[in-house]
Amino acid sequence: MKAKIVLVQFLFTDLSATKLRPAVVIHESEQDVIVAFISSRVPPELPASDLLITPEHPAFSATGLKIASVITFDKIATLSKILIEGEIGEVPPGLAPECNRIMGHLFRF
Repeated sequence: MKAKIVLVQFLFTDLSATKLRPAVVIHESEQDVIVAFISSRVPPELPASDLLITPEHPAFSATGLKIASVITFDKIATLSKILIEGEIGEVPPGLAPECNRIMGHLFRF
């Protein structure tokens, strides 16, 4: 199964506001999803918890992203499915093992 990339309202960590952002669906249950935030702000040094997806990747167009972006696996949330505003793409199959490696390292699996 391919990991979906969706649009959701993400609550800022200081609870001050929300912003519509793309996110990777890590897990989906009957009513909820666990998602990892995606940012178009690519830091100069990529933390070990982040995965860069660039337009040079052969399957970049499948993501639905418009520019190079970073999946930030240290910013995850459990949300009701009703908060998903749309599906824009999927994580390319070639990046799924790297996603699993980062999450395993980050969460010590």
